[in-house]
Amino acid sequence: MRTGLEGKTALVTGASRGIGKAIATAFAAEGANVVLSSRRQEALDEVAAEIRAAHPGARVLAKAAHVGDAEQAAACVDAAVAEFGALDVLVNNAGTSPHFGAMTDITPEAAAKTVQVNQFAVVQWTQLAWKASMAEHGGSIVNIASVGGLVTEHGIGYYNATKAAVIHITRQFGMELAPKVRVNCIAPGLVRTALARALWENNEEQINKYMPLGRIGEPEDIANAAVFLAGSASSWMTGQTMVVDGGATIRPSIA
Repeated sequence: MRTGLEGKTALVTGASRGIGKAIATAFAAEGANVVLSSRRQEALDEVAAEIRAAHPGARVLAKAAHVGDAEQAAACVDAAVAEFGALDVLVNNAGTSPHFGAMTDITPEAAAKTVQVNQFAVVQWTQLAWKASMAEHGGSIVNIASVGGLVTEHGIGYYNATKAAVIHITRQFGMELAPKVRVNCIAPGLVRTALARALWENNEEQINKYMPLGRIGEPEDIANAAVFLAGSASSWMTGQTMVVDGGATIRPSIA
């Protein structure tokens, strides 16, 4: 089935590795123009080269920007529109988790950074995409939250709190930007990424035993969901959160 992404322009934040890289690669495979954004230009250039090698003819723009810096974010969105004429898809993927431990121990500095990157950046990049292109041309926005935004969890409680906010921000923007722009969200479970390494690296075998589908996630699992939500197959969906977690949230409690 066609996804409707061919010839569209998609901007992905946090695109230099992990889930963001997988999403950008999947969009390019569907014929989309892809704009890669993250902090380091060199890392983005490497990803752009990989995408072009895997998908000859792919149109890829690599534009470094700190996701929490308003001026850099605006420059990235403007570059996307200047290069490709419009911005059709925005994936708010970049995230951070500078504090691991109880919320009673988090510092104001770590809390502020977590909110800036995980929560307000979603608002800021959406505002920019709306004003630069989507208010006129329409589009689709996919936010990457976490199943942690739906449950309680040891160690990453404040990270999860910002992801819960992303889920509500998705609903709010879904209402505010309709019918021009659809806004949906993915809540991944435990995925094999560098950001989540501390959660899976030393006990993956044990975790897999308790996963209904028998394994932790791969970035490509989330990319597949992003293609669906960004494309025409989900044209009657907005304000929704899709849980992609290998069944973790339906796992029976351990007595």
